[in-house]
Amino acid sequence: MNARRTAYFALAGIIALLCCAAHAQENWPQWRGPDQNSVSTSTGLPTTWSESEHVVWKTLLPSWGGGSPIIWGDRVFVTSPAAGAAAEAEAQGDGRSGTPSDAGGSELLLLCVSKPNGEILWQRVLDDGNRLWRKQNDASPSPVTDGRHVWAVAGTGAVNAFDMDGAPIWRKELQEEYGPFGLQFGYASSPVLYDGQLIFQVLHGYRTDDPSYIVALDALTGEERWRQERPTDAPGESPDAYTTPALLRHEGSVQIVISGGDYVTGHDPATGAEIWRAAGLNPNKSSVYRIVASPVVADGMIYAPSRKKPVLALRAGGTGDITESHLAWKWDAWGAPDVPTPACDGTYLYLVDDTGGISCVDAKTGEGLWGTERPTRGAVSASPLLGDGKLYVTNEDGVTTVVAAGPEFKVLATNTLPGGYTLSSMAVSNRQLFIRTAAYLYCIGE
Repeated sequence: MNARRTAYFALAGIIALLCCAAHAQENWPQWRGPDQNSVSTSTGLPTTWSESEHVVWKTLLPSWGGGSPIIWGDRVFVTSPAAGAAAEAEAQGDGRSGTPSDAGGSELLLLCVSKPNGEILWQRVLDDGNRLWRKQNDASPSPVTDGRHVWAVAGTGAVNAFDMDGAPIWRKELQEEYGPFGLQFGYASSPVLYDGQLIFQVLHGYRTDDPSYIVALDALTGEERWRQERPTDAPGESPDAYTTPALLRHEGSVQIVISGGDYVTGHDPATGAEIWRAAGLNPNKSSVYRIVASPVVADGMIYAPSRKKPVLALRAGGTGDITESHLAWKWDAWGAPDVPTPACDGTYLYLVDDTGGISCVDAKTGEGLWGTERPTRGAVSASPLLGDGKLYVTNEDGVTTVVAAGPEFKVLATNTLPGGYTLSSMAVSNRQLFIRTAAYLYCIGE
């Protein structure tokens, strides 16, 4: 049975690669895209838009949430709470740092939306018990798909598998199986799909003495493939991480990269066993160094943000303690991110801080090329998108600043959409952008 599952997912992977090649990245199957680096190979992406320009459609969502849209074929998937009693007002924020004071409805949903026209094709309940966790609610994790199935985890730990028409396949409760989450601000990591298994990280410690761990579930059945504890000596809140794992492909092998709890680690995807570990994310051993921005992998390098400073750049290929042996460079200057995950095409690394500052760094040497500019005003939580020679940065008010990619700084456009509190990262399909604000899911393009 395992051989059949492996063969099926190998075939699905080949089909996915062929589809992407033939249709200029038609599919955006997971948070931050096919390669998890927020880079799109599509061309002809829009530079300017507004409520009356280049909006193909907009779909009213039940409530606000941080989960980003994913796309396969003619379907878009996005998570959301059900509508709350004050959904419309809360979507606009209440003036307290721009964040809603209501989590939305108690039920947590997965919506399937038609990519051609924005019609909601179906919605399914993932779990009940949605909560507000300061800036986020329990609709923060993004789904993942292989084109035949779609999987989603709620911030409550409920994992659900559906076919593309919304028929349920299996369900599992991570907290019931492995113990309560102990993060101060709720669970927000998205799952990663690889080799027929869904991979989850639970890095916590502020509200629990239970160890952090990573776990892999069989994607077709939900059965546990493996579970590995991930030790840390991080103090206070610092064991907590809201990051998502990344896949490192290097010299014919694949590793799972996990960042948080003061360390970056690489793991065997067949067993979860730790292969290497690098310290340095929390050089002063602060008790408040929880990490939100996820690791990024590009062209044989691993980029690991921390709580603003430092950003570590590690060379792939190590074993054991690689803290010094594989450190290529360290960024602890201006513009380092806290919440937004960087974007990288292997040549340039783009860092966006929480107040709208954007920095461009040479990805191989760590040389800062530009970064004193602050074209995006207001708080930023969404991760930037790189595509078609442009960098897209969306702030929490739904304002997207478009900057020319490359070593010379140039603002190309500033675009505003109504819809309130915006946390989600963009998705791309062909020549269209998909933006989720608090109130709407937008399709932007010709």
